[in-house]
Amino acid sequence: MADRTVADRRGLERALRAEVRGEVDFSPGARALTTMDASNYRRVPDGVVAPYDAADVAAALAVCRAHGVPVVPRGAGTSIAGQATGTGVVLDFTRHMRSVVSVDPAARTAVVQPGAVLDRLRGEAGRHGLTFGPDPSTHSRCTLGGMIGNNSCGSHSVAWGTTADNVRELSVVTYGGAELRLGKGWGPPGSRPGAAGAPEGLRELVADHLALLRTGFPGGLPRRISGYALDALLPENGTDLARAFCGSEGTLAVLTEATVRLVDSPPARALALLGYADESAAAEAAAGLLPHHPLTVEGMADDLVPDGEGKGLPRGGAWLFVETGGATAAEARARAEEIVRGADALDGTVVTDPAGQRALWRIREDASGTATRIPDGAGTPPGDAGGTPTRAGSGGEAWPGWEDCAVPPARLGAYLRDFRALLAQHGLRGTPYGHFGDGCIHVRIDFDLLGEEGVRRFRAFSQDVAGLVVAHGGSLSGEHGDGQARAELLPRMYGDELVAQFGRFKDLWDPAGGLNPGMLVRPARLDENLRFAVLPREPVDVAFGYPHDGGDFRAAVRRCVGVAKCRVEGPSSGAEVMCPSYRATGEERHSTRGRARLLHEMLAGEVVTGGWRSPEVREALDLCLSCKGCRSDCPVDVDMATYKAEFLHHHYAGRRRPAAHYSMGMLPRWLRAAAPFAGPLNAASRVGPLASLAKRLGGIAPEREFPRLATRTFTSWWRRNGTPGSPLVLWPDTFTEHLSPSVGRAAVRVLEAAGLGVRLPPGRVCCGLTYVSTGQLDRARAVMRRALDVMEPVLDRGAPVVVLEPSCAAALRTDLPELLADDPRAHRLAGSVRTFAAALEEHATDWRPPRLDRPVAGQTHCHQHAVLGDAAERRLRERAGLTGELSGGCCGLAGNFGFERGHYEVSVACAEDRLLPAVRAATAGTVLLADGFSCRTQLEQLAVRRGRHLAEVLAEGLTGEPTEPTEPVDGV
Repeated sequence: MADRTVADRRGLERALRAEVRGEVDFSPGARALTTMDASNYRRVPDGVVAPYDAADVAAALAVCRAHGVPVVPRGAGTSIAGQATGTGVVLDFTRHMRSVVSVDPAARTAVVQPGAVLDRLRGEAGRHGLTFGPDPSTHSRCTLGGMIGNNSCGSHSVAWGTTADNVRELSVVTYGGAELRLGKGWGPPGSRPGAAGAPEGLRELVADHLALLRTGFPGGLPRRISGYALDALLPENGTDLARAFCGSEGTLAVLTEATVRLVDSPPARALALLGYADESAAAEAAAGLLPHHPLTVEGMADDLVPDGEGKGLPRGGAWLFVETGGATAAEARARAEEIVRGADALDGTVVTDPAGQRALWRIREDASGTATRIPDGAGTPPGDAGGTPTRAGSGGEAWPGWEDCAVPPARLGAYLRDFRALLAQHGLRGTPYGHFGDGCIHVRIDFDLLGEEGVRRFRAFSQDVAGLVVAHGGSLSGEHGDGQARAELLPRMYGDELVAQFGRFKDLWDPAGGLNPGMLVRPARLDENLRFAVLPREPVDVAFGYPHDGGDFRAAVRRCVGVAKCRVEGPSSGAEVMCPSYRATGEERHSTRGRARLLHEMLAGEVVTGGWRSPEVREALDLCLSCKGCRSDCPVDVDMATYKAEFLHHHYAGRRRPAAHYSMGMLPRWLRAAAPFAGPLNAASRVGPLASLAKRLGGIAPEREFPRLATRTFTSWWRRNGTPGSPLVLWPDTFTEHLSPSVGRAAVRVLEAAGLGVRLPPGRVCCGLTYVSTGQLDRARAVMRRALDVMEPVLDRGAPVVVLEPSCAAALRTDLPELLADDPRAHRLAGSVRTFAAALEEHATDWRPPRLDRPVAGQTHCHQHAVLGDAAERRLRERAGLTGELSGGCCGLAGNFGFERGHYEVSVACAEDRLLPAVRAATAGTVLLADGFSCRTQLEQLAVRRGRHLAEVLAEGLTGEPTEPTEPVDGV
């Protein structure tokens, strides 16, 4: 299958469009989005097909077969060994073939399509008290087809086994066009017309090699995932074709439907946390806990726990997370307590609170991303533009490559000691974690995959560690498959004779070699196709400082390792924000990962060839709300809002910008000019033809109403009514100043009641937020420098700066020092910023807020969540008797985003994700809290409800006035 010319690709695309009902996309953007998975590898496809149904799959295969083009089936693209990348045509099952077809509670089975997300299946099964046992940490976005392809496992495998243990029947189509139904036995299960069972010649392969198949696979390994499971075809093992197909990584046939087993889901669960001195001690103890029949035995060490997130963990340097289940909470807790009492641990505790368990499990599940950053920066690859990171969770880069081997659980402690010694011998570092109860270890290692010497070391280490695993009786892969990362090393585990039978097995299914070539048999070398090789050798000239990536935009883009936490479907859970545009559209290009992939390909210049002028990147970033949710919710802290601002800065350099950049991007300037004419302008904005003209000229969505301008700005009120004091400086942000001065007045009233004097800056200030969000970074820097000039006397006094608008506070905290990295005043101002609640907590320790005793609803501002945190706000609400939780997610307005023409539908969809349902569900008398002006505006325009800043609610409580104001809009 030779390389194809542009003409070949066009002919292939035309043929596919003629035969396939689903989407056929050969655009540079679609190809760029599928060059990588969550591994170190990159391969460029010809195009992407999203089949509509099984007939579409067969049609696409027929076209590709006729053109001699390989096919790669792909689910969520979270594979860590490279098997979800490939040349030819990628079949994307996440667009259409994503249904849970049926659930049969009596038979305890479900029928699913390959693109069905695991959590969707678990949700459907959960209605009947059932679940699908295997649950990788990517359960919120991984697909059943991908799990079957990789034979995925997850944390509950000690109780419920691997995916292969939970598959009953499979419908597949071979590259040659045969439709097969696989189950137990050589023939098709049931009587499905036209379907066959095993490919011709497979029975003979097994019969001719019975002795080899009976002796060639290591025993005592609950996590033996490497190679093909030919031993499942032995008669004593039930001749299970479906099981043998699991873990074949898309190399045998394309899955179109699966019948899977469901298991009882214990109604109550408890979490026993056991602390040990180090990971080896935890590993030694894990196997001894299995007789207690736990649901999980997971292990990790303290260097994978981000600062501030280890609350609830017992004393120790490493921990086992041991989950128990029961019919009642008391039963689950009793089992967990029994494990704690019997464990030889430094410390132990039991957590029964579901919210507490979720928070602790998140630490473990995020390790696949957290482990990619070595906290002290020691892993920064030599020869790369490095630098010492300045925050916990950032640091040197670490990569998969030896991600998930498994050894017999009883040998895990000894293996880890030898593994650590081998790392030291090669001058490498990594932090193992994972499924200790099954002897399966995940680890990201600080390979230098950018330079030739580093790649040679990567290869040498992989060869040596393969020998170590085999010496301990283990499997090269214990969960994620072999892919390109380990397939070359399979002879070390199985020997040449058995690997030769793997090749014959593949050829019986796929004699043309059209399915995922280069994986499992006749594999590519493990050091070929590395995704970093195409990046520019020299740093890219950029505006932001990227302090956590050594000032290197290439390293910032490399942060995305593809675990795809941004692809969570449906309503977000908890307080998380990321990624609102993906949840609204379901398109990969509108996820954080998709945008990072496009930026990677932009730098590579092979598929996306326009550089900073790339239309593909611009279109993908267009629906990024700049919510900054990824900055905190992404396990590796990708900051797409910053990358978007950087891109827009370069993209429009010397060019005409969209109208919205001039209208809303320069909002502070226009609002200052409009302030003397607020009354007439408010009236004019309600005149239909005038409003329509203004919206058209300003690039504003016609569905939007203009917010009313305050007829009296906050600073003008202050000059007449304020009593300057100290120690606080109140920052008059643009929104408080011109659109919502009631928030400023309320904040002054509360701060003074708390005994805190307030001053305003000695001149006009602006954080530059709107310029940053529209990529006008030169203007942003000029605005920020003027603000620093004004604030210099304040900074010299060390006064805290209270910022009422969360987005402005976040801009001062992050964008300011990252754009003006060489100005020490920027860092001083960033460090001085306090939210309203934080200022009260820090400087009015004896003050007691008014007791309101009301329920609350609303939303934590996305920038607050991502940059500032809301712990102080939570404590202040609790002290004031404001009960209940604010929703996560993003309101969808997000500054200028929701006002821009073409964004209205996505903006509304984002609001419908969490905010609007929470407001509709609020009972009478509930206080609607929304500290951000955008959130309040979205509530007003979509829900016809007025949200208020916490300062307003507390100020009203001080005077005993009603907490619901009569005026619908400030200034009217």
